[in-house]
Amino acid sequence: MSVPSREWQLTARPVGEPKPTDFRLLRAEVADPGPGQILVRNTWLSVDPYMRGRMDDVPSYIPPFQLNEPMTGGAVGVVVAAGPGSPVPVGATVSHFEAWREYALLDGARVQVLDTSRVPAQAYLGVLGITGLTAYVGLTEIAPVKEGDVVFISGAAGAVGSVAGQIAKKLGAAKVIGSAGGPQKVKRLKDDYGFDAGIDYRAGELVAQLKREAPEGIDVYFDNVGGDHLDAALATMNTFGRIALCGAIAVYNETELPPGPSNLPLAIGKSLNLRGFTIGHHMKTAPEYIGKAAGWLADGSLHADETVVDGIEQALDAFFGVMSGANTGKMLVRLPES
Repeated sequence: MSVPSREWQLTARPVGEPKPTDFRLLRAEVADPGPGQILVRNTWLSVDPYMRGRMDDVPSYIPPFQLNEPMTGGAVGVVVAAGPGSPVPVGATVSHFEAWREYALLDGARVQVLDTSRVPAQAYLGVLGITGLTAYVGLTEIAPVKEGDVVFISGAAGAVGSVAGQIAKKLGAAKVIGSAGGPQKVKRLKDDYGFDAGIDYRAGELVAQLKREAPEGIDVYFDNVGGDHLDAALATMNTFGRIALCGAIAVYNETELPPGPSNLPLAIGKSLNLRGFTIGHHMKTAPEYIGKAAGWLADGSLHADETVVDGIEQALDAFFGVMSGANTGKMLVRLPES
């Protein structure tokens, strides 16, 4: 016996900006679980910018997608069947990495059973998951925020950036400045996430905008964008400033990497610390972060937004939306019960 399931596959390596013709949505049959296995009906799929890099067949910190095979990524789902000896019972809510499909056959020992008594399941894909942990690690281990610091965050209305701004304030930052696209998002940075100031990168003149909001200079920069944002931050950093290099979405679709920041020598004279990181090297911090963040969510001091699209057939459009900045907070695909 098997269950029908739709799944997304990458059929061609994108050149530059991905196109719909680089993907296909197929119907497959998923077998019943064997010993130790579970069958999970996915309810939420994570959509993230790093997935663009996995579409290229190049060495990286995470393996590329295989052509004509199901795409993978973060997901949350409900166990609907369990094989003999499974450590996870039917009805449990779990997180795993077999996303972009409706059903997944998994080793029961390799999933995380989730406590959804205090927070919704999808929070473990966002604010209580990799994105929230990334923000926390970036500001506590990579570019530590100190009491009284001025902090600048690019991609500030996104899943990582919106949480990072709030965490910076909790860590004692005197002023947190965020960059976002368009006046509505900039307004939300201040109204919803507690940023002290926001700049609209679509208005241009990033350096001038940043210096106007931070006349005293910047101590910490959390970089989700790269490109001109990194240029502007370097021009505005204070001596002994710290930069966490988390993402560079501005160049993810480039066929050739552009030249590095023309003002990078400023890092020498200012004695800056620029450190890149991927969250896979910092998972030991997850219990510490989840313990704190769950409390912050419960007491209302941490606000997490989601942009939700419905149906697996919309997952590709959700990915294109992330790459164009259409989301506020975490981009998620919600799968209805079939």
